[in-house]
Amino acid sequence: MTYMFALAAGLAAQAAPIDHAQMDHNAMTQTATAMPTVTAGLEAREPGQAAYAALGETVRILLGDPDTDWSKVDVDVLRKHLVDMDNVAMRSSVMTKKLSNGAQFIVTGTPEIAASIQRMTRSHFAEPDVGTGWAMVTEPRPDGATVTVTAADPVQAQKIAALGFYGVLTMGAHHQPHHVMMARGAMKH
Repeated sequence: MTYMFALAAGLAAQAAPIDHAQMDHNAMTQTATAMPTVTAGLEAREPGQAAYAALGETVRILLGDPDTDWSKVDVDVLRKHLVDMDNVAMRSSVMTKKLSNGAQFIVTGTPEIAASIQRMTRSHFAEPDVGTGWAMVTEPRPDGATVTVTAADPVQAQKIAALGFYGVLTMGAHHQPHHVMMARGAMKH
């Protein structure tokens, strides 16, 4: 019984909210840099959340580039795009209709999510074929968008259906460069 009480008390302590305003971040940084590395490669590297990491990565790129035009930088534009990415990836719903030459995806959500869906599909499916020979067409709808992805090659058509909307959405190597371009003020989403 004592073990269960100790376990419950430990879990309750872990769930207590942390007041980040009361933390001494300077002391943590000094302690972390003063500590010897026990084993190479075991240093903490993840900032704890993907959007935070993407923002931090982009800020480091901007700070490290002497040609950054700070009069145009707008990191909040990138943050808004990352919110859209999260809304679509985690909060949208997709109904898939398999076609003989690919698939049609009806992507829907609440009004806020629908707006994210429309922005994401408009930009991410603007690439005519992502180097695959696929045709991509997106049509907005009040609750999101309809995305149709097709290919003449039956093997490619099967690949489209297998990847589904979320898999196709991630294709192409344009995500990271366009995140930096957004933050630089060179493109809007």
